[in-house]
Parts: sequence; structure tokens; C-alpha cells
Amino acid sequence: MTEAALRVVIVDDEGPARARLKDLLDDIADTQPTRVVGMAANGLEALRLIEDLATDVVLADIRMPVMDGVELARHLSRLECPPAVIFTTAYDEYAVQAFDLAATDYLLKPVRAARLAEALARARRRSPAADALLAGLSRGARRHFSVTERGRIVLVPVADVLFLRAELKYVTARTAAREFLLDESLVQLEQEFRDRFVRIHRNCLVARGVVTGVERAGEDDGEPHWDVVLAGLAERLPISRRQWPVVRHALGL
Repeated sequence: MTEAALRVVIVDDEGPARARLKDLLDDIADTQPTRVVGMAANGLEALRLIEDLATDVVLADIRMPVMDGVELARHLSRLECPPAVIFTTAYDEYAVQAFDLAATDYLLKPVRAARLAEALARARRRSPAADALLAGLSRGARRHFSVTERGRIVLVPVADVLFLRAELKYVTARTAAREFLLDESLVQLEQEFRDRFVRIHRNCLVARGVVTGVERAGEDDGEPHWDVVLAGLAERLPISRRQWPVVRHALGL
């Protein structure tokens, strides 16, 4: 029985590399039928394509400007039916075991036809990569958070987020414009973005760069405490007694 053609999106910031992958897919069409439904030069372009294109497999370079392949894979993993992601790279310092644990595959450049066919065969039967494992492959923090709204991925620039607050099973990311619900752990977010956010309470992280000061509050109701003041936000956020020494040190107060 002939395998169904996999719908493929190729993502690489180098045009010749995209063209080579497309040629290789043509070369192995007899054993691994595919149909290239789109090509992109970075992860952000790829996300926009995949929102509108039914995609089974993404061939993604790891090192790209704007958004790299690992961050792209993390955003895609939040889709209800995420495509399989096969990484391509010219660098072999990425641990083979880590990629295997993340339930993805990877190809070293220059990509060989036989190896590409093997990766596609694996993609047909493997489960999507787990976000926590993909996070371990990243060289740094993400540039965007992602939320799914009405079946589409909405990217929220991390630089725009004023604070992150845990509420029930979600985390609210607050920008100057609105709130977004993230299906992520506040503890994991604190670890990933420790250089950008500081914990002021057990359920809240604030962006260091938007803190304009602190002010005394709660004197009238007998529970005095300090509130943090954020640029562009009227709301004041309470600092817990436990975190006050940490906040003072982190913000140089």
C-alpha cells in the first residue's frame, strides 16, 4: 500500500538550503512521498504559514534569525494537532540523546537523501515533541510566548510583558494592551526568564525593566506592605514579606 504524501514546510534562512531540501524530497518521492506546501526563512514566517496550511512535517534549521528552530517547535507543540518537527543543522554539538528524548529527529548538513527518508519514516510514527524537553535544547530564553486563540497561534513578545501572575491552572501574561492566558508553569517561566523577571510574590513575576519604584500600602487596614510600581500600569502589585529582601536586592532598592 502506498504511503500518503506528507505535507511539508521547509524552514531555513538560506535559500540554497531550502532548494536542496526540496530537491532531496523529490529524489526520495518513490519511498517517502511528500508535497512541499510552503517555505519560510525563519520560525516566525513558518508559524504564519502553518496557521493557514495543513502541515504534517516541518523541516526546520536550528540557527535562524528572528525565531530559531527550537522556539518554532515549542510554539508548534501547543497546537491541537502539531506537525512533526525534524531539525536540520550544520552543527553537531547538539546532543543526539536530547533530540531522541524530545521525540523529534535531526539531520546534519549537508543532508543526505537516505537519512532524510529515514527521518520522514520516523516522523510518520512518532509523537510530537514535549515542550519541556525542547526547552532543554534551547540556547536561551524564547523571544515570544504563544497562546492559542480560536484555533490560531498568537505570539506575545516577551519584551512586551509587564508581569506574569499564576491564577488557578493558568498564568496571566499582562502587557500594556491586554492579558493573555499561558498554559505554563510559573516556576518554569521563572527559570527560563530569570534575567528578565523577578519574583515579588509566590504567584507573581514582574519585568525588571519596567519597575519604576515601590510604595508603602495597607497602612489603613493594619496589613502594611510594599507594592511595586510598573511603568504604564495603574495597577499596583503587592510584594510579599518573604520576597521583599530578594526584590530589594534584585532591583537595587
